[in-house]
Amino acid sequence: MPRLEEHCWSRSCASRVESKHFSGGNWVASRAEEMMSIVTTVLSNAYGSLHSVRTANLIRRGLVLFTVGVVLALVLNLLQLQRNVTLFPEEVMATLFSSAWWIPPCCGTAAAVVGLLYPCIDSHLGEPHKFKREWASVMRCIAVFVGINHASAKLHFANNAQLSLTLAALSLGLWWTFDRSRSGFGLGIGTAFLATVITQLLVYNGIYQYTYPDFLYVRSWLPCIFFSGGVTVGNIGRQLAMGGVEKLHSD
Repeated sequence: MPRLEEHCWSRSCASRVESKHFSGGNWVASRAEEMMSIVTTVLSNAYGSLHSVRTANLIRRGLVLFTVGVVLALVLNLLQLQRNVTLFPEEVMATLFSSAWWIPPCCGTAAAVVGLLYPCIDSHLGEPHKFKREWASVMRCIAVFVGINHASAKLHFANNAQLSLTLAALSLGLWWTFDRSRSGFGLGIGTAFLATVITQLLVYNGIYQYTYPDFLYVRSWLPCIFFSGGVTVGNIGRQLAMGGVEKLHSD
């Protein structure tokens, strides 16, 4: 009988120890699961907050670029109209700044697209643009672009070929002075080509016209203006993107 009682007591103690270890293991597992749930929640909230901040920053940059495009379109198109470089039908001459109503929003949209595309291409190529990255340089680039557009309306040469070569040299000088990146040059060429094709179609359909066209329906120097405009807007977009990145890091 003593041996039987001793055996029963030992089995009872062993079962209690096993039950204790089992309950302890369950407690550790439940705590680990709670910690993982907390970590997952924190990470998802952080990702959602970061995503919302980036989305808001993207919208803000797009609005700034759109505004810049609208202002440049109004000013530069007014200059072209004063020099009789472009002609619009009489019914649109009474609108804001003597410009067709659709030109500012179209130019604003194009500026937003090009300005947002430049830093995206830089990031995709793994070549962050750091050449002359300050607002003073961007403002000088805008001034040079306005000067090139002004020269297209004010300078007089013996023929349009000389004017086109001069503006091409000035546009390349603008890219070399304020950009010097392969992505900037390629996007500038793409912007000039696409914008020139769209302008040719608009003039062909009688939306407006150029005086003395020498490159199908437009002036031969027009791609130079689009190229320098694309580089200028791209520099603005890059500067805005760099400011947004610095703000994210500071947050």
